[in-house]
Amino acid sequence: MLDLRERFAAIKVAVVGDIMLDVYFEGQVHRVSPEAPVPVVRLTSERAVPGGAANVAANLAALGVTVSLAGVAGRDDGFARLTALLQQTGRVDLSATVLDDSRGTTTKTRLLGHRQQIARIDRESLEPLAPETEASLIERVCRTIDDCDIVILSDYGKGVFTDTVLRQSLAHARDAGKTVLVDPKRRDFSIYRGASIITPNRAELAQATGRSCETDDDAAEAARLARQVCGADVLLTRSEKGMSYFSDAADPIHLATVAREVFDVSGAGDTVVAVLGAALAAGFPLLEAMRAANHAAGIVVGRIGTATVSCEELVAALHRDGETDDIEDGRLVTLEDLVAARALWRDRGLTVGLANGCFDLIHPGHVSLIEQAAAACDRLVMALNTDASVRRLKGPTRPIQSETARAKVMGALKGVAAVVLFAEETPYELIKALQPDVLVKGADYTEAQVVGADIVRAHGGTVLLATLTPGESTTRLISQRPATSVPDGVLSS
Repeated sequence: MLDLRERFAAIKVAVVGDIMLDVYFEGQVHRVSPEAPVPVVRLTSERAVPGGAANVAANLAALGVTVSLAGVAGRDDGFARLTALLQQTGRVDLSATVLDDSRGTTTKTRLLGHRQQIARIDRESLEPLAPETEASLIERVCRTIDDCDIVILSDYGKGVFTDTVLRQSLAHARDAGKTVLVDPKRRDFSIYRGASIITPNRAELAQATGRSCETDDDAAEAARLARQVCGADVLLTRSEKGMSYFSDAADPIHLATVAREVFDVSGAGDTVVAVLGAALAAGFPLLEAMRAANHAAGIVVGRIGTATVSCEELVAALHRDGETDDIEDGRLVTLEDLVAARALWRDRGLTVGLANGCFDLIHPGHVSLIEQAAAACDRLVMALNTDASVRRLKGPTRPIQSETARAKVMGALKGVAAVVLFAEETPYELIKALQPDVLVKGADYTEAQVVGADIVRAHGGTVLLATLTPGESTTRLISQRPATSVPDGVLSS
């Protein structure tokens, strides 16, 4: 999958289903309420992410895929927040979504204490779609299907998929010759007849067929019964047992799980169907598409809450086995190699820290920051501004040392596992690609000022504000250097 990015960028996927907003309130629990036997959560953060079909769309957008999202939502704050989140990707078109004043946007609010879910509050409309809303949705869905390469139906049982919407969506996709993937929630799988592939988990397939799905043979029998009623192939997600694919055309395919740590399985099914659909639409064989979906699922379950996987992370996961060594010698690496190494570190349970800056003329203050950063993680990555970005930030006389020289000096310091360059004024995109566990800046910043802090906190990481060494700075060193002490060009070589 060396050309994964280019092939994903060339496709468009239609996602139809229950659009939701997932809200997470996170905090710390230190006592039980005197008013009732419930924990008191001291709130530390709040975040919102796309959920349901919107999470499928977000996963596709994170891979670089263009998405048309069709569903029903309310004209409310929930949809406004969801729209803002999806617009950040620049790849999700919401014009096929019907806004209904009589319905609210489905919102799941989770309360977490010490990374453990304490309670969930659901706000949703249980009323059937109004006839005019249903008719408008069907018209938009059909138009969206015509304009896309593959179709994903994300059924969360929240009312969008009436029998009529489902049947007409499937019939129109069949007539248009489009492959349709369905993430099912109904117990009667016959409603999904016309789908190409359904992607139930063990509980969903067991409920639909009345058969256990624990062993390979049990799963094969349950899948056979499901295929009898819906006619679709079955991709069964089996949690710690990985995933299995069943069809009438070939023997079953079983892939072992690649997850090393499981923090939260929320949204993992969304990631599986999104990555599988993207890979198939991009023309990859089924087995490679399954491998991609399996690795993506292994990544997201290691994070707290609904999450996505970037194309860089997926490429790294697919290629790291036997191809990426454990970088820890301070070498200068490319971002792609760094992301691959980060995937290996994650598999080994190692925490990753990131600090960034110009680091032009290393001084004791820099050394102290690096010592503090290295003590807070297992692998410390130092991100250096390129020469061009240093000049933009500090003027035409800087840097004193070239990026190559700065990287060599930085990589030689104790505790630095790798060095990477970034050309932008801030390392935001680098942080998004690397997903460090610890983000380090000097204590002259507040946490709110640290670029990328939102990314790190979103997956349970921490921001470390390192204690500063008084009186130490590159500017001071330059001002104290005698003008004739060093021949021109020596310090900048």
